[in-house]
Amino acid sequence: MRGCRYHVRQWGTPLPGATPLVLAHGWMDVAASWQFMVDALSQAFADQRPIVAMDWRGYGLTEAPATESYWFPDYLADLDALIDHLYPEQAVDLVGHSMGGNVVMMYAGARPKRIRRLINLEGFGMANTLPAQAPGRMAQWLDELKAQRDGAKDLKPYADANGVAARLMKTNRRLSPDKAQWLAQHWARPGSDGQWRILGSAAHKVINPYLFRVDETLEMYRQISAPVLVVEASDDSLSQWAKGKYTMAQFHERLSAVANLEKAVIQDAGHMLHHDQPQSLASLIEKFLLDTP
Repeated sequence: MRGCRYHVRQWGTPLPGATPLVLAHGWMDVAASWQFMVDALSQAFADQRPIVAMDWRGYGLTEAPATESYWFPDYLADLDALIDHLYPEQAVDLVGHSMGGNVVMMYAGARPKRIRRLINLEGFGMANTLPAQAPGRMAQWLDELKAQRDGAKDLKPYADANGVAARLMKTNRRLSPDKAQWLAQHWARPGSDGQWRILGSAAHKVINPYLFRVDETLEMYRQISAPVLVVEASDDSLSQWAKGKYTMAQFHERLSAVANLEKAVIQDAGHMLHHDQPQSLASLIEKFLLDTP
């Protein structure tokens, strides 16, 4: 599909004509990351519809194209091709986490008729940029491409799956050892040298050379016709990452461009809320998707 052999996970026992549920994972993650949330869905819900999650290009078991850096529009194009291939005659329910949340919001603005209901899990977008930043940003991209060619941006290997699990638990203090061990088997694989490596292309870590334009993003948001549920974690991960350059209040202001919007907060959860509180998230998703529009 679009030059890559795509890997797609499938769950559920769909009834004829049931609305598909499509799950889009975040940056440096994999489709298997959704397993805990899918397990928490009620049997009645899972029996009613097909549930699928793809590994984005260069992640998990999907092929990595021959490229030194990745381009955001390709995610939208891949999602469009996937939905057209699997469900050519149906609108879908679409859920995206983090980077995947940003993708699904933009996609729903570009293809409003393809989406029945949309759920954005901590897909905040980026801090606004100014034209004066363009030369430095382009120079940084060129520098990072050079570092990529020199191998300076290669991802760290781990001695074994236990090392991968420890890394996951260090990133997410709420992640239990049993979940970390399960995720490690899907998030990384051993190479011919016995070292475990993350199933994500190092080229994903290269900065995008183009600026993020809030005005363009708002125009995409205004075209979304589906009901939208935005779910945040009680931990403010946006403030931790943005360091004051972009705030939750600014994100909420952007959301005012969405015509039909609901918001919810998952308590005792961080950015990986589908790992931290899968049952609470599954309940929210079921309620939102089963409500009559």
